[in-house]
Amino acid sequence: MRRVGLIAVDSTFPNLALMKLSAWHKAQGDKVEWYNAFDNYDIVYMTKVFNFTPDYGYVITNADKVVRGGTGYDIDRKLPRDAEYVKPDYSIYPQIDSKTAFGFLTRGCPNKCAWCIVPLKEGRVRPYMDVEDIAVDGRTRLILMDNNILALPEYAKEQLGKIIKNGYRVDFNQALDARLVTDEFADLLAKVKWIDYIRFGCDSKAQVKFCKEAIRKLRERGYNKWVMLYTIIDGDIVDCIERIERWRHEDRVCVNAAPYRDPRKLNTPPQWQKDMARWANRKEFYRTIDFVDFSPRKGFVCREYLSHDELIRLGSMNAC
Repeated sequence: MRRVGLIAVDSTFPNLALMKLSAWHKAQGDKVEWYNAFDNYDIVYMTKVFNFTPDYGYVITNADKVVRGGTGYDIDRKLPRDAEYVKPDYSIYPQIDSKTAFGFLTRGCPNKCAWCIVPLKEGRVRPYMDVEDIAVDGRTRLILMDNNILALPEYAKEQLGKIIKNGYRVDFNQALDARLVTDEFADLLAKVKWIDYIRFGCDSKAQVKFCKEAIRKLRERGYNKWVMLYTIIDGDIVDCIERIERWRHEDRVCVNAAPYRDPRKLNTPPQWQKDMARWANRKEFYRTIDFVDFSPRKGFVCREYLSHDELIRLGSMNAC
């Protein structure tokens, strides 16, 4: 029997890879636990999601072998093949209730968004698991982490059909692509039982019209819950303001904004992007204050980020 330690370096969300590794090792008779610096281990697994977050702050000297994985360390490292499809060990996260499961129906994505490393890491979109293999042991509340399931239309229709038939409650927590919401997909999505809301990506000005159209189709089919729009803050500041403020007074629509980070350059986002994300994600600000009037720090108002011409473009009443 081997002793195995686990470290989730920067995860605030349950780490599916660690749950699978734990199940795989326990099936071999190994003892698995969260890493303790005062014990000794045969193997320690360290996972890191992002390459811009701080690394683990200590040198591990009490393990015969240390395996580092996850996008934050190595995009080429994969789970052992036998561990890839095992039922996750949910016991390592006691906060996960007995009705909730995590998984992917598809892996990969055909898009090549500058801020996303998925196509490089996983390749083009392809089937991965059946929803009924994720919803095991009575777990009917499913957190699905697909990056673009609608880009695989026939498989998506099959899986959504099973979700509807079995009455699963789901959340595609990485968002859906509004550009791919056909009338047929709108019919299916409106019938799904959603945990909280449908999420779409709205990462460019060009995507606004597609999000608007997808929301219209869903509303016409009886979907009355909230829609969340993921918005990357990048490029032209006026375009970002217009794209994000566009949804401020839309009924049952909210945004979740994040500054652009180039995964290849480890860039630090400019301060205006950080301030815009704070404004957009704090609903007490977003719903009541224009971004140009937002004051993230004493003595500073965000209109100072914009030139006179940019304020004119934005239609500000106080350009001078």
